[in-house]
Amino acid sequence: MEDKFTDLKKGVQEIIDLIANRNGKEANNKLVEVSEELDELLDFLEDDEDLIEISKYQVLLNQLHQKIIALDGQI
Repeated sequence: MEDKFTDLKKGVQEIIDLIANRNGKEANNKLVEVSEELDELLDFLEDDEDLIEISKYQVLLNQLHQKIIALDGQI
């Protein structure tokens, strides 16, 4: 499970980098991909600590999505 969180962290960092580079389309594509990974993880979680970790990612992805929407409005 720890490996999966490592992959999620990398994906989130990619999204942040794409937003920083003002690449809203690619950032949104990556966000969709990471969100799908998160959904898959949810199906297999049994530990409360993992659920808490997943919920942090869900909040972060929602915030990043808002940034992407704002970015698209500025282009």
